[in-house]
Amino acid sequence: MDRSDLALVLAIRDGGSLAAAAAALEVVPSVVTKRLGALESQLGQRLFERTTRRLNVTAEGETVCQHARSLLEGFAALENELGERQSELRGTLRLAATFGFGRHWLGPALADFNARHPGLEIQLTLAESLPDLGAEGYDGAVWLGAPPQQRAAERVSRRIARNQRVLAASADYLARRGMPADPAALAAHDCLVTRENSEGGEREFALWPLRHARDGSTARVRVRGPLSSNSGELVRDWCLAGRGIMLRSLWDVAPRLASGELVRVLPQYAMPDADLQWIAPWRPRTPRRVRLLIDFLVERFRPEPWKDLSSSRRG
Repeated sequence: MDRSDLALVLAIRDGGSLAAAAAALEVVPSVVTKRLGALESQLGQRLFERTTRRLNVTAEGETVCQHARSLLEGFAALENELGERQSELRGTLRLAATFGFGRHWLGPALADFNARHPGLEIQLTLAESLPDLGAEGYDGAVWLGAPPQQRAAERVSRRIARNQRVLAASADYLARRGMPADPAALAAHDCLVTRENSEGGEREFALWPLRHARDGSTARVRVRGPLSSNSGELVRDWCLAGRGIMLRSLWDVAPRLASGELVRVLPQYAMPDADLQWIAPWRPRTPRRVRLLIDFLVERFRPEPWKDLSSSRRG
């Protein structure tokens, strides 16, 4: 059997008659009759029972049809993939990302990816909450933290890079209020709470889960302070002005730590589950342009380039 035989059997079964199959295949009915007869002789099996009024698929014919569809889809997928490898990337990539990371790290990365593949159009939307990716036509999102559990079965995710949320304060604040000795001591400090990229309630935002880097022990500290905002950049500005201690992603504060504007507080502790994730709507086959973008982002961010910034001052 070859591909044309598989297509013939499916056309007859789906059309319900030899005449309908002939119309679908754009041949005359006699050609369909002749080809079907030759195929049944080759297989030694009757695939369709035919009368002057009706055409019914046999059990053997149904088995051939079931395999034929998957085989034809496999041939088409193989041809498409080989064709993609021979051609320049074209089309549109629609992406979403969190505001801060999107501006400071993802934007420059996408510009470099576009320079490699100028035939692509890349559309980046910065958002405070994860969009309904499938319904809104996004190819994927670059997001911080664990993917939301709601409708998780409709999404796929992949970690692009590890990331930590770390505690930081200005040297001026620490000179006035002192360095906390342990996580419990944070309750006596002015803590700057960020309410962004989350659906948690107010009490959840002020609950900081911290993990010890060496022994893995955890501490959950409920913090308080006079200032909070849904803008992470505003919270960072307050921190730089000496108004309190904040919990921020290392990629965001690394330059400030390197310059000495900010100081790590309880440097042995960090907030877990703040990794950089690729989140996308589920689809049976990922387009090549999306696969190459994901690989590019992993190559770019897996080394955690922000760590080089935070450690440069010590060097």
